[in-house]
Amino acid sequence: MGRDHFLTHRIHFTEILYDAMLKCFSLFLFVLMPTSSLVFSQGEDSLKVSAQNPSPMVDYTRIHRRITQTSFKGIDFFINTVLPKPIEVFVPSRSIKARSIDLLIHFHGASFVVKYAAERYRGRLAATSINLGVGSKAYGDAFKDSAKFSMLLDSIIAGVVRNVGHRITVRKIILSSFSAGYGAIRQIISNPLWYKKVDAILLLDGIHASYIPEGKVLSQGGKIDSAALDVFKEYARDASHHDSNKKFLITHSEIFPGTFASTTEATDYILQKLGMRRCPILEWGPLGMQGLSIARSNHFGVLGFAGNTGPDHIDHLHALFHFLNVLMTL
Repeated sequence: MGRDHFLTHRIHFTEILYDAMLKCFSLFLFVLMPTSSLVFSQGEDSLKVSAQNPSPMVDYTRIHRRITQTSFKGIDFFINTVLPKPIEVFVPSRSIKARSIDLLIHFHGASFVVKYAAERYRGRLAATSINLGVGSKAYGDAFKDSAKFSMLLDSIIAGVVRNVGHRITVRKIILSSFSAGYGAIRQIISNPLWYKKVDAILLLDGIHASYIPEGKVLSQGGKIDSAALDVFKEYARDASHHDSNKKFLITHSEIFPGTFASTTEATDYILQKLGMRRCPILEWGPLGMQGLSIARSNHFGVLGFAGNTGPDHIDHLHALFHFLNVLMTL
């Protein structure tokens, strides 16, 4: 298949056995398909500690294909009563008659990207898009009230039932986020009730923590404020067990914010605490992404990709359709 063919028809997930001492169990092989090159911009993540240093890097070497904003067949409606900004819910046409569906709740990123992913999901799915502003704090603060996520779920399910015209059962609750959206997921699963009930988590180039002392990078003797990562570490530990019913996938670029821990550093911290190591790879990823590393233990996986520029960051959002299916095969 030529390089101009990009993944949508199928995703190859091939396990290759590495050295058992390294505990690297699998390797993803990506088959790519053509998509258009719509330019899409997204605000960078920021934490309350300090602003991110702007990257001086400019990329002229990698392909950055984009999902086209178009119409999607299905039911589309909004919920305006739960969060400060409207929530968009989409039920693809092939899922409308389903009595049992999975529910995807995605934080941060254009809704048409989420709809595209919902149409290509390997199963029956309803998808929700939530955008609350810039920075992880905006997302975390929205769910400080422990009852807020329960209200959100009830509203989504009631809205789906009302629009499809029949009762439904939610099989799996899947939370995904891009960039700053991880703040919502961190806050939600910090509640023991929802930690238990959330079945799968996908973090797309968004998992950060402060440095201690503030702004002092690791190479200068700083440390990572692990408190911001502990709940993700525990979820990863649970997912890494063979008999776990949880799934967890993290993807990250090589972007280095400078004033707070990068996605690479935050992920490295979790891998270290779980006694896991990365395997180096050189693989084509979705939409022209270039895979550099992989780590996996049962239902927990990490995929590292090349790039230290804005377009490299946005790649992860537009590849939601791909990584969502990879997550559910873990």
